[in-house]
Amino acid sequence: MAKLFVGLGNPGKEYEQTRHNVGFMVVDELAHRWGFALNQTKFQGIFASGIISGEKVILCKPLTYMNLSGECVRPLMDYYDIDVDDVIVIYDDLDLPTGTVRLRPKGSAGGHNGMKSLIHHLKTEQLKRIRIGIDRPKNGMKVSDYVLGRFTTEEKINIDQAIQKAADACERSLQIPFAQVMNEFNK
Repeated sequence: MAKLFVGLGNPGKEYEQTRHNVGFMVVDELAHRWGFALNQTKFQGIFASGIISGEKVILCKPLTYMNLSGECVRPLMDYYDIDVDDVIVIYDDLDLPTGTVRLRPKGSAGGHNGMKSLIHHLKTEQLKRIRIGIDRPKNGMKVSDYVLGRFTTEEKINIDQAIQKAADACERSLQIPFAQVMNEFNK
C-alpha cells in the first residue's frame, strides 16, 4: 500500500507559478523536503516515490492539463493498487481568500475542472483534499485569465506560507488520521 499525494496544475513553463498551479507547487515542496526527484514519467504524469515515516509515498503531478487530471491518476492508482482512502489531492480554490488552506475529507468538485475529472475517473467524491485559496478575480476579469495569471508580490507572500502549511498537513497525514489533521490545520 502507498499514500498518494496529487498536486493539480498545468504542465509547461508558461503555467509555472500561476494561480492554477499551487497544487504542483506543494508537490514540489514535498519533493524538496523529502529529497525526491520528480523524474519518473508514466501514466501521463510525472512522479516520484520513496519511504517517509515508514510509509511508501508517491508524489504526482498530472501532465494531462488540469481538465483531464483523472486520466493520469486513475491508472497510477490501479498500477500501484492505491485505495481512494490513501489519496490526497492538493489544488487551488477560487472561493477561499488568497493563502487560506482548508482540508476536507470529501465533497463535490465545486466547479473545479481538475476535481471534476478526478471524481469522474475515480467514480467517487470521497477524495481527501487540501484546497489553497486564490480568491476570485476583480474588475470583471475572466476566471480563465485570472487562474492562469501569476500572483502579485503581495499575494505571493501569502501563497508561499500556504504552500508550506499545505506541505506540513501532507506530512502530518502520514502520522495521524486525516480527521485529526483537519482539526489541526483548519483553524
